[in-house]
Amino acid sequence: MRLTRPALLLLLLAGVLFFFALGNHQLQGSTESRVAGIAMQMHLSDDWVTPNLLNEPFLEKPPLSLWLDAGAIRVFGAQPFAVRLASAFAGLFCVLLLYAMLRKLGRPVALAWTAAAMLATMGSFWGNVRQVGEDALLTLGVTMALLAFFHASRQLRFAWGSWLLFAAGIAIATLSKGVLGLALPGVVIFVFLLCESLIAKRFVPRNWLRPALLTLLGLIPLMIWLCVLYQRGGMQALGELLWTNSVGRFSGSFVEAGHYEPFYYYLRKLPEAFLPWNLLTYLGLWHFRKQLRSNPYLLFFCVWLVAQFVLLNFASSKRAVYLMSLAPAAAVIAGEYARVVLAWLREKGQHSAWARFLSQHHRSLAAALLAAVVTAYLVAALRAPLADKTESFEPLAAHAMSLQASGKQIALMKPDERLAAVVFYTRQLQHTLDSTAELQAFLSASPDNIVLIENPVVPGMALNIVDKVSVGRRHFHFVSLAAPRP
Repeated sequence: MRLTRPALLLLLLAGVLFFFALGNHQLQGSTESRVAGIAMQMHLSDDWVTPNLLNEPFLEKPPLSLWLDAGAIRVFGAQPFAVRLASAFAGLFCVLLLYAMLRKLGRPVALAWTAAAMLATMGSFWGNVRQVGEDALLTLGVTMALLAFFHASRQLRFAWGSWLLFAAGIAIATLSKGVLGLALPGVVIFVFLLCESLIAKRFVPRNWLRPALLTLLGLIPLMIWLCVLYQRGGMQALGELLWTNSVGRFSGSFVEAGHYEPFYYYLRKLPEAFLPWNLLTYLGLWHFRKQLRSNPYLLFFCVWLVAQFVLLNFASSKRAVYLMSLAPAAAVIAGEYARVVLAWLREKGQHSAWARFLSQHHRSLAAALLAAVVTAYLVAALRAPLADKTESFEPLAAHAMSLQASGKQIALMKPDERLAAVVFYTRQLQHTLDSTAELQAFLSASPDNIVLIENPVVPGMALNIVDKVSVGRRHFHFVSLAAPRP
């Protein structure tokens, strides 16, 4: 992408939105605590093959985001902003890629810039690219694959550059989220090619074979990691990753996965899914419905939005963040419909003063609206530390470090995944206990041994509560073995 003035302005806009005050608050919520803790354990143990969560293999997803987070920890240290960098850069690249590919597809500069700016300022997209996790990388991979596929499919000759970008997108998506990273672009490509075949009333094998073969190329990095994982953990590790955590989460057979929601869960999320551009997206879908047969460009982005939405509804495990990969398509539809509205206002302006005013000053009004939205996000970023009082595990980790500094040995009893934040903040691999017998043995070994436990009432054991730290409504206790009564 040439760094023209619009591209530089978009780079500045997205850079400010995604990186401003990125590290001004601590890890918040279960996902940030879990992922940052796994990345820290990967950094400390130098095991870059098998991710570990509190000393247990964590094979829910492939490790691309963990590799990047652990690398950032090595460069910048155990800072919250370091483990958020991968997501922030993924969001930035996604916005710039959308602008560049729309321009390659022949869309006007104003339209391409508007769609990319809408993507950058979607509330859900903005919030997720500022958090630790793999969903921003998944969205980048899906976006790369789908935009490259559509551009390559419009070329008369074999477009090597676009097809290699497609393969790179598949690699990023699958190394970020496994089977889901293949399913999200795959369902869009399948439905789009099917629609084109039905509209043209002919089947062109080349159109189907090219994405299939390049998908195999994109799967090579994932297959390499799976081979190494197999050498370490055998079929059990592969089965846990590919079957239990992928098929099981989709079908609902993996009951420990959580996030189970009713079939209408995403329908309830639609009013907030693409704020503040929801109305433009949904009206655009309705407005363009009659043009889809004759306009492959609109057909592709509508299929992107609808096909992925339908696929996600079939899955048993549902979260609002999973809608993030739909955001680029929603932004394009919203931008295209905004262009339709502007054309309508110009036509209406011949007979209406208010329409003429809106059409003549649309640039100033759009700039003012964008400035208001960006300001609101920057204020929200500055206020993010307020949530540390109820959501951060940093005070708990600080108390553990204080006890360790005074010579105490700390162990975690059946730790919740959120306690992975303790590994991140203490920069130490923590000892974990899984049974009452292990708890008894650890506390009996030395009076300086202390266990972090949520419920201090253990049948058959007398425990002394050394200290108590609350995180939100949850209470964690540092306990030692009570002295026997004389």
